[in-house]
Amino acid sequence: MAKKLLFKLLKWLAFSLALLAVTGMIGSYLVYNKILEELPDVNQLKEVHYQIPLQIFSKDGALIAEFGEKKRTPITIDKVPKNLIHAFISAEDDSFETHPGVDYKGIIRAAIQLALTGKKSQGGSTITMQVTRNFLLTSEKTFTRKIKEIILALQIEQTFSKDKILELYLNKIYLGHRSYGVVAAAQTYFGKSLDDLTIAESAIIAGLPKAPSLFNPFTNEARALERRNYVLRRMHELKHINADEFETALKQPNTAKPQASNVTLSAPFVAEMVRKKIVEQYGEEAYNSGMRVYTTITQPLQTTANRALRNTLHAYDERHGYRYTSHTALNKKKNLFPELPTVGDCLPAIVTQLSPDAAIAQLQNGTAIVISWENMKWAKRYISRDARGAAPEYVSQILKNGDLIYVRQVENQSWRLAQIPEAEGAFVAINPYNGAVLALAGGYDFYNNKFNRAVQSIRQPGSGFKPVIYTAALENGYTAATLVNDAPIVIADPSQTNGWRPENYNRKFRGPTPLRTALKKSINLISVRILQQIGVNKALETALRFGFTEDQLPKTMSLALGAGKATPMQMARLYAVFANGGFLIEPFFIERIESSEGQLLFQNRPVHSCSTCAADDPFPQPGTAPRSISPQINFIMNSMLRDVIQSGTATRAKVLGRQDLAGKTGTTNDQRDAWFNGYSNNVSATAWIGFDNTSPLGSKETGGAAALPMWIDFMRYALEGIPETPLTPPDGIIKRFIGSTNASLTTETSPSGTWEYFDATRPEIIPSEGSPKTSKPTSNSNEDKSSVEALF
Repeated sequence: MAKKLLFKLLKWLAFSLALLAVTGMIGSYLVYNKILEELPDVNQLKEVHYQIPLQIFSKDGALIAEFGEKKRTPITIDKVPKNLIHAFISAEDDSFETHPGVDYKGIIRAAIQLALTGKKSQGGSTITMQVTRNFLLTSEKTFTRKIKEIILALQIEQTFSKDKILELYLNKIYLGHRSYGVVAAAQTYFGKSLDDLTIAESAIIAGLPKAPSLFNPFTNEARALERRNYVLRRMHELKHINADEFETALKQPNTAKPQASNVTLSAPFVAEMVRKKIVEQYGEEAYNSGMRVYTTITQPLQTTANRALRNTLHAYDERHGYRYTSHTALNKKKNLFPELPTVGDCLPAIVTQLSPDAAIAQLQNGTAIVISWENMKWAKRYISRDARGAAPEYVSQILKNGDLIYVRQVENQSWRLAQIPEAEGAFVAINPYNGAVLALAGGYDFYNNKFNRAVQSIRQPGSGFKPVIYTAALENGYTAATLVNDAPIVIADPSQTNGWRPENYNRKFRGPTPLRTALKKSINLISVRILQQIGVNKALETALRFGFTEDQLPKTMSLALGAGKATPMQMARLYAVFANGGFLIEPFFIERIESSEGQLLFQNRPVHSCSTCAADDPFPQPGTAPRSISPQINFIMNSMLRDVIQSGTATRAKVLGRQDLAGKTGTTNDQRDAWFNGYSNNVSATAWIGFDNTSPLGSKETGGAAALPMWIDFMRYALEGIPETPLTPPDGIIKRFIGSTNASLTTETSPSGTWEYFDATRPEIIPSEGSPKTSKPTSNSNEDKSSVEALF
């Protein structure tokens, strides 16, 4: 009976176990099929799109900026050095070349460890499984994900070659410090290309995937070297390196150190303009798109613009005295010396020793430098913008031991006492024929103040606007020889008790003066009289053809002295009209955009000037910019603006030794803005200096004194090797010899005569013998009763 009962029990147990096994098999099959249904398609790895930062380049290929959270530069497997490949295989998966995608022994070891310790191990993951996890799965640690990982790894090995799998892995793996992939890691830790890595350096990089923060050679050198040596031993055991290579690599110190940015051209204001434009067009996805944006700027011209702006601001600052002393706030920060930032080209330093003719100081990196008396004697004590103390006679009047100071290295490599400029500046240069921005600097230091004054600072252009007034005059019956009375004038203005009384800068009067002389000497009263006679509306109509908008321009007599609003970019565009023959171009700064694979996504095709186009051509060539002024008036204005440099307010530019330069200084009321707008045949450039809060620059800080040096420094380099362009009259221009005092025709032997150009398409304005062309007096001095400013 007992045996029978036992037999039934065993039979029932066997049946139950069989049923359980079948149920388990069916369940496993259903789970497996469910997992298969959820698996992603491994074929998507054939078209991998890596998250690559947005890169911005100059026209000549210099890297300006990278935007994006992940640093990555994809590379094909044939470009990866064998030592680096062997290092990763030795560290991560020594049976990579032979296994089918899964290391079964490793999985069993991991399972046993889990059973014995209750802890999960990563030891079972092959490189193929890591590719699966990084590209196709999440990083959650569950058994279901592990099963998916194993199945997908097997599928990947059946679909792709070992080289392709390794290429995916080496481009995707995270290696610390925002570096993804081996190319980014080599640059981040060693500042090298892959080909330049030593065996020891390759081993450091290969040791990072296990724990990038734990084995980081910057922050945990001991653990990084320990991990490196493990990788080297595995490389030796697997016969990837010989004994000599192994011993040599073990002896090498840690050569990893934080690297300077791989940016090769400093143009942060341009980079920010591009970033904003790209995100507006492509959205936030652009940051990881790998797009390569090529700008219109070039490395030599941009570098020159940066240097010209900073040197000019330092020169202005030195003219107004030294603001730092042993008692200033700067010297109260000595305990913060190691943390003080470099601003522009100003480096913090501490004075360590004084001598009668020099000072020795120490930079933050410990370097000792010498500041000669010649490089510090400028430092008169600052009192105000218009007042300085007496000139120092010896070093100890300026510095004391222990003083915290700023220094900068100048072009001859010597060190100069410096201070962070308080005034700001902007510079922009464009190609006048198509509007391409050649160089742009929006301030002294982008990282100290990101406001881009080249395109965002809206200031009064002052006398820089006068060429528009003179152009309007030439369009309305005036000639370059027309005499206008330079004499006191009062214009009724309800806001002022005695009316508006504009003045010349020198407060002198010339009497009847030709327009040519009035422009080159920037005579305010003549500009006002011209505007009175032609009327504000006609001047506004002309200004609109130079790219201004109505809201930028006052409908008052103050327009004659440049009381409107303009950015430096707009002023460079204005003067490009004169440089290119009379056409209004549109400035642009993006030349083309490429995808990460090199596919052309965008190519700029700007409108351009046309030197062969007739002024009245009803069917201009495709892509031709709109004409602003006639060829004849453009020529006459060019000849007058060249005189500004040869014998006017910008004679300082004669140092360049060229006859083909033209432009106009500009200074506003109380010297709040200093401008120089000028051009050659192939560059239109504007330099501006002022305070962001519009406070005065100080007496005598005119456009010719404060801004013109920046323009000169830039053009000296920009025009190097470029032949001069003669001023060639177009059809419709004639020359006549006229009297300098009465603007009528005279004999060529007259000692007081001069040659002048006239627009022959309007014969009624050409002076005849004995009939001087003077402006008609006006009695309508009440034309403008609005509030105005005494600009000059």
